[in-house]
Amino acid sequence: MEFFHKKTNFSFMATRRIWYVLSALLMIGSIALFFTRGLNLAVDFTGGAVAEVTFTDAAPIERIRTGLEQAGFHEPSVTNFGSSRDVSIRLPPDSTLSVDQVRERVTTALQGIDPDVVIQPIEFVGPQVGVELRNAAIWALLFTFAGIFVYIIFSFHTWRLSAGATLALLHDPILIIGWFALSQTTFDLAVIAALLATVGYSLNDTIIIFDRIRERFEANRRLEPVMVLDQSVNQTLSRTIMTKLTTLIVVVALLIFGGPALRGFSEALVIGILAGTYSSIYISSAVALDLGLKAEHVFPTVRGREVDSLP
Repeated sequence: MEFFHKKTNFSFMATRRIWYVLSALLMIGSIALFFTRGLNLAVDFTGGAVAEVTFTDAAPIERIRTGLEQAGFHEPSVTNFGSSRDVSIRLPPDSTLSVDQVRERVTTALQGIDPDVVIQPIEFVGPQVGVELRNAAIWALLFTFAGIFVYIIFSFHTWRLSAGATLALLHDPILIIGWFALSQTTFDLAVIAALLATVGYSLNDTIIIFDRIRERFEANRRLEPVMVLDQSVNQTLSRTIMTKLTTLIVVVALLIFGGPALRGFSEALVIGILAGTYSSIYISSAVALDLGLKAEHVFPTVRGREVDSLP
């Protein structure tokens, strides 16, 4: 199935500098938001208490939140999960309260709303665990980018494509983090999973375009690199749009109907899909072009006079 009935011939590389400027502005804005507003980190990273409770009827979210605040908890997070009767409660760390005091206050506040409420054992996450999870997430992202950089060098025999792909993959998570700093949506481990999924999804599109670039260079090594890249992007454009649209439909459905528990995960994927759509075209391929990509870089055994003797 093809999205376009006719072969496209868009000059993508001719407008690449416009997209460079847009991406640079968005990345600078995202970094500025990260350092000025910061992220609304979940208990996974900050430490605190997590409780799962079940009410006899639909849980009154606002009453629960108000009751917990009156019990002395600052900015408690209260969200539905599973059914309308099931609620997940996340409380920030408070060094002035012991574990027993937290448990007693939570129980008193919830039983004041529903005497028959069922409270699962409260889990406590220490600040040290939160720091370890944050560091593990950072290392996971760094090792992912390092592995991708090395993989593309070995697969395509040139650091130019590898540098372009790595910059494109850095671009997408930075925009996602900027969005979370702006919206103050809770940033938890599910968002980290979405970041890694976005990197993998964007990389898949990038590798497909790179494979087509290699095929076009192999078919005619005399073609100008800018023509090769434009042809490669146009030949994969229909596939890119179809896969992005179908994936976006599913993710938007998660965003609308998934509830608060999946909100951060689905928001990150929506931003990642939109950003990855143009980063795989206007950053990964375009950066390689501006770094001087040529046929002999993709086929290192063919150099000098040999290139002139080939079609």
